Amino acid sequence: MTIIPSELLYRVRGLEKVFSKSGSRVCALGGVDMDISAGETLGVVGVSGSGKSTLLHILGTLEPPTEGSVFYRGKDLFSQDEEELSVFRNSEIGFIFQFHYLLMEFTALENVMMPCLIDRQSSAVARQKACEVLERVGLSERLNHLPGELSGGEQQRVAIARSMVREPEVILADEPTGNLDKKTGFSVLDLFCRLNEDYGVTVVMVTHNDEFAKRMKKTVRISDGMVADAN
Repeated sequence: MTIIPSELLYRVRGLEKVFSKSGSRVCALGGVDMDISAGETLGVVGVSGSGKSTLLHILGTLEPPTEGSVFYRGKDLFSQDEEELSVFRNSEIGFIFQFHYLLMEFTALENVMMPCLIDRQSSAVARQKACEVLERVGLSERLNHLPGELSGGEQQRVAIARSMVREPEVILADEPTGNLDKKTGFSVLDLFCRLNEDYGVTVVMVTHNDEFAKRMKKTVRISDGMVADAN
């Protein structure tokens, strides 16, 4: 994958998201403008309820905006139908969440193979790709361990490997260190940085931790549904 660092990947303009709850309207995002370049690492920081996770879900097309536009490589994402968005998610995006959502009855290797098998790739190809990416995240000796036999940090590394196995252009990570101790959290962030350097993958990480966010090359602060600061 060849990525020009200055190439504009996401262009977000006037992004608003309003949820209806119990007859009332809750504004999660109130007019966000931002650009994300290919190959960069971005930390989106803010307190709980600030709208940062909603922003991430819209970037990944898991949620549609109420108003505004999201362009990806110049294409208006939400002008597409759900089938087209599904293809986009499966081919371009790797999702990582606070909870790893591993299948507990399957080994680390089998969990990472799963996206390839769902994509109808052969078992041999899926196994080879999964082994390679698990080695990349430092788990080559844990391939046949079940999630319950792994530490929290190792489980999250399996989740990261699963998100990378189909070579997405973007990793969207929602509080990926939220259930980890500080030392393990920093090791996961170091892994993101290495994947960015080795693969050129763009990383957008949501966190409430300023110290974690600063490990990314660029940070954006979300407050009350708006971009309060960017550097």
